[in-house]
Amino acid sequence: MPALTTHRPLVLAAVMASNFMIAIEATIVSTAMPQIAAELGRLSLYSWVFAAFLLTQTATTVVFGKLSDLRGRKVVMLSGIAIFLFGSLLCGFAWSMPSLIVFRLAQGVGAGAVQPVAMTIVGDLYSVHERGKIQGWLASVWAISAILGPLVGSLIIQRWSWAWIFWMNLPIGIVASAGYWFYLHEKKSEARGTIDHLSAGVFTVAIAAIMALMTAFSTAGWTEIAIIAAIAVAAVAGFVVQERRSPEPMISLDLWGRRPIAAVNASSLFAGMVMIGLTTFLPVFVQGVMGRPPLTAGFALSAMVMGWPLGATLSPRLWKRFSVRSVLRGGSALVPLGALAFVFLQAETPPVVAGLGSAVVGFGMGLSSSASIVLIQEIVDWSERGSVTAAYLFARTLGSTFGATVFGAVLNFGLMHAGLGAVTSEQLRKLLEGGAAANGILKAALDGSLRVTFVSMFVVALLVAATAALVPKVKFAARRAPAE
Repeated sequence: MPALTTHRPLVLAAVMASNFMIAIEATIVSTAMPQIAAELGRLSLYSWVFAAFLLTQTATTVVFGKLSDLRGRKVVMLSGIAIFLFGSLLCGFAWSMPSLIVFRLAQGVGAGAVQPVAMTIVGDLYSVHERGKIQGWLASVWAISAILGPLVGSLIIQRWSWAWIFWMNLPIGIVASAGYWFYLHEKKSEARGTIDHLSAGVFTVAIAAIMALMTAFSTAGWTEIAIIAAIAVAAVAGFVVQERRSPEPMISLDLWGRRPIAAVNASSLFAGMVMIGLTTFLPVFVQGVMGRPPLTAGFALSAMVMGWPLGATLSPRLWKRFSVRSVLRGGSALVPLGALAFVFLQAETPPVVAGLGSAVVGFGMGLSSSASIVLIQEIVDWSERGSVTAAYLFARTLGSTFGATVFGAVLNFGLMHAGLGAVTSEQLRKLLEGGAAANGILKAALDGSLRVTFVSMFVVALLVAATAALVPKVKFAARRAPAE
């Protein structure tokens, strides 16, 4: 019986479908959450609907990357999609905010498998220069999702039940699963190693505790923070002990410690911080300080979303002429250049300046991220490719969490320093709605605080470029996947 052959175009279609399913989740849920919260109640738990998803996604990304190296991409991908769809189905049946948060945890676990393994499959099936074009297509999926998410979310809320926000994932996931099942065929590889389940479990608990701790700083009291911190410290210590004695460690310190991988991951972490800072605070400045409508703020921010796929698409065309490493460094250098525009924003500055800054940041990240993924995938063997890809995504997601906490603390410090004390959400809402003259003091305080926040973001953007500059010259020697 002849061996089955992998059909690359149809597998790529499955990769794009599964990525779209994960990408649109963030924007579409954000659009629907006000209505969902109004129906389910417990508004105090609002932020945990998003934090729960991010928490388990981050905690399991590295675990599933390792599993894909040990057990193959196909089985891990299909398992991840199944978990994600199961969580999506349950989310649609949620009867309260706590139940929705629990079901979002399941969704996050599935996303933790789908995203890194999808990128690893692309690395397996396509050569370096082919993959550059593919990375541009995948970046376009995220850009399209960012645009369609709010539109589709609004349409569903207006015409159907909010449950379809989650249930719309089911047909997409089924189609993607069929593509992997029928058209992705991997050779069986013997002696792939064993899974240290204890390491995987302790690692998941440790990262989840760290993520919860970052979120708790803005949502919980000091007692809860102390309890979560104690759990985080204990889990991290337990993980380090277990890794030292494990014959098959979940995280290979030798692998993660290689200079190219360490530098790329560090740059990815700082880039995640810049992304969340820009996403969170630029709309507030445009609306609250510039006095512009939400649509203008959305366009200013969407410039980053559109710049990213443009950079990712152009990136491979520059590799032959300038090398992958040079494009990685050049793209990273554009991030602080774009972030510099926000440092000089004034209330009377035209919003187009903010849009240009966003576009440069997004373009630079598109150039560097595409080159970064190819570089780290090509300097390791097939059996390590899933791990390094997952580590890259893990660093970026963890950076987003750190960034939300750090920049949020900077903003709060600025507001407190202005003598206003804690600014309530109601005060901020009135200011963004265009407010009375009484909001003048708050507007001035917000202006000054956001300036400090943007300066902090610029410093982090400099670290993106500085760590990328540490990437040494490398020789690509990776082998293609054991697939036919």
